[in-house]
Formats: sequence, C-alpha cells, structure tokens
Amino acid sequence: MTARILVVDDIPANVKLLEARLMAEYFEVLTAADGMTALSICDQTQVDLILLDIMMPGIDGFEVCERLKRNPRTAHIPVVMVTALDQPSDRVRGLKAGADDFLTKPVNDLQLMTRVKSLVRFKALSDELRLRAESARSLDLEALLAPHQGSLEEPGLVLLVENRANAQDRMGRALNGVAEITVIGDPQAALFEAAEKPYELIIVSSALEDYDPLRLCSQLRSLERTRFIPVLVVAEQGEENLVIRALELGVNDYLVRPLDPNELVARSVTQIRRKRYTDFLRSSLTQSVEFAVTDALTGLNNRRYLDTHLNTLVERSAKRDRPLSVLITDIDHFKSINDVHGHEGGDDILRDFARRVRGAVRGADLACRYGGEEFVVIMPDTTLDVAAQIAERLRDAVAAAPFKVAASGANVTLTTSVGIAALEPSGEDSASLLRRADQALYQAKSSGRNRVVGEAA
Repeated sequence: MTARILVVDDIPANVKLLEARLMAEYFEVLTAADGMTALSICDQTQVDLILLDIMMPGIDGFEVCERLKRNPRTAHIPVVMVTALDQPSDRVRGLKAGADDFLTKPVNDLQLMTRVKSLVRFKALSDELRLRAESARSLDLEALLAPHQGSLEEPGLVLLVENRANAQDRMGRALNGVAEITVIGDPQAALFEAAEKPYELIIVSSALEDYDPLRLCSQLRSLERTRFIPVLVVAEQGEENLVIRALELGVNDYLVRPLDPNELVARSVTQIRRKRYTDFLRSSLTQSVEFAVTDALTGLNNRRYLDTHLNTLVERSAKRDRPLSVLITDIDHFKSINDVHGHEGGDDILRDFARRVRGAVRGADLACRYGGEEFVVIMPDTTLDVAAQIAERLRDAVAAAPFKVAASGANVTLTTSVGIAALEPSGEDSASLLRRADQALYQAKSSGRNRVVGEAA
C-alpha cells in the first residue's frame, strides 16, 4: 500500500521524525510548516492523508481542518490531528471540526501505522467510488462528510455489543438523541442481529465475558452483509495490543475507558456520517451503471446493452448448437401520434407499449428499446415457431386495449408490426441476425401492418 501523506507541523524535528517513519513504510511524504501552506498544497496536489499539528502560528489546526472540510476539493481527505493536547475536550473539538482521528505526542509507531493504513484504505475506497459515480460534486456528496457540530439530520442506527449493565446504561445515555441503540450482550446473537438490520455503526466492548472481541470483529468483516458497517471498539486501559490488532482486522475506530461521553458521541457521529457517505457513493455508482444500460423513458434495456449481450448470446447458442430467435417490433403510424398529441403524448404511448412488451415476453427473454418506436426482443433457446407465438401474443396485447394519453385524456387505438428471425444453424453473426429480423419487419409493414412476418433460417 502506498499513498501521499502531508505532514503539517511548525517544529522541524517533529516533521523529520514523522517523515522518517512514514518513508520507512514506503509512503510518499509532503511537508508544510504552517496551515496556509498546507491548504495551498491540498488545493494544488493530490493528497491521500494529512497528519496535522494543532498548535501552529497563524491559523491553528482546528481552523485548517474546518477549511479543508468546507472545500469540496479537499473534504474527502482524511485528517489525523497529531497533538500534545490530551484533554477530551480538545479531541471532541477536533472531531467536530471534521478530523477523522487523533494521535497524541509522542506518537506510538504501531498506532501511527495502523491508523494511517486504515484511513488510506478508506480513502482509496471512497476515491474509487467517487470516480465511478458521475458528477459527484453536483450531487453534493461532500456535504455528507462536512462537520455539523456533532449533529446528524436523522439519528443513526447503532448496535452496542456489551454485556455489562452499567456500561450499557452509560453509553446509551451518552448516545441518546443522536442514535437509536439496540443493546445485545451475546456476541453471536449480535452477529445475527447485525446481518439482519441496516445498522450504521457497531460498538464492540473488549470486556465480553468468555468471548474474544476480536473474533466478533473478524466475523463482522467476513460477512457480506456486515462488511461495510463501521465498527468501533471500546477497550480497557493497557489493551494497546488488542486495539492495534483490531485496527489491522479492519475496525474503524476505538475508544479507551474511562469514556468521555462527548468523545463517544463525536466519534460515533463521524463513523455514521462516513457510512452514509460511502452508501451514497455506492448507490450513485449503481444508478450510473443502470443509466448506462437502461432506457430512461421506458425502463427497458437500451441499445448499448443489446449490442453487448446479443453478441454473447449468439456465440453461446452457436457453440451449444441451441436455437435463438430475435423479434423486432414497432408501432404502426407512430409519427401521427406525435403530430396529433405532441411528443409528451408520444412518450405516454411508448411507456405503455414497453409495459405491454414486458407482459408479452417470457422471463428469460431480453427486451430492449432499439431506438424511437422500435423494440427488440432476444429469445434464447427459442425456435422460429415459438417466437412467432410470442410475437402474436405481443401483437394481440397492443391491439386489445387503447392507449391513454395522460395530458389530454384521449384514448388511442394502435397496432404493431413484428418481424422475427431465427439464428441459422450453420452460424451467423448478430448483425446478420438483426438484419434479417429487420427485413421481416419491413415485409410486415409493406403487406398491410398489424401482422407478424418470420424470416426463416
């Protein structure tokens, strides 16, 4: 794993020490001696992680962090505050400013590396999703990570795995108002619970009776349903090795008892907001993939999808010596629909026509909008005779009931012409198959419309 890390500190010795430690792990290191220089570097250069001192001349680390998180170009960069301040109030202030983590001077090497690697992994994941999700900035995704003074628009859904009643009560009271909490003392029951509901954070106590908390963390990271849920471990004093091992297993954050309620809230809110951010990115990515292969008007697959999959299905049918048929249909006299009812009325007709196509074909068939008022249906393992039956069913479905134009309330009676072709046993490519189906459609229209014509193999 490699990444570009910016170290910001006004004391040269501190910079050199962190630089040496990071370069020993083959990270690329940039340095800045003050906040303004750091902001300039982040604005002009790709940075994967920032190690930020708090006490600096000019603007301090809190303000630098706030400016970074307000800027859409830098809001997604993880920030770790490295400071000699050890008061919980300072950590809470930093988390509210948008910091992703804290390291206290003198910095422990193992904690430094596990924190850095964990956040670099998160940055790499979010970068990949951001690049794939189109128009990330126009979707205002950065606002989901921006600091909101420890608040959430909607309470998070949190699972607390803790079997001590007094600890359950203290953490429940602290998170009241920012989270809806489910408390389970049995780790295995908690694992099943986590897989069943859309939790946004799982808090695991290290003091589970007769059960290794790291095993539960490992199981949460192994299950598909819980793999992306943030996990926060609550450790006891002196359990440094457990914390480090937990971070290596993929745990997102940790706290050490005695707990400061404000820090528990701030860290929980940070993880919940990060979960919502990555969920939004994944959802945007899914939608962009769907848009790429789906016709926005009808909801059927589009021509791009057809071109890709028809080639695959033709090759597969030829290799397995299985039949394959193609149907091309369009709406008779569709131009007059647009002339009389306008393009909005035409859109109403096309949506209803697509619905009737879906209803007439089988589940294994692939229905696509080819362009304009033309639609294509690919029918694997289907002979020409069976394809003709499906085509007649579609023709009947179109003619059976009038189409309604929503804007005018008019009912329009329509028909459709259909051309079908079956893949030649001797082998042919997808272009030839489509061309023969299109010729059959032309014959159907030339011979009076509202009919099915088959182009035999």
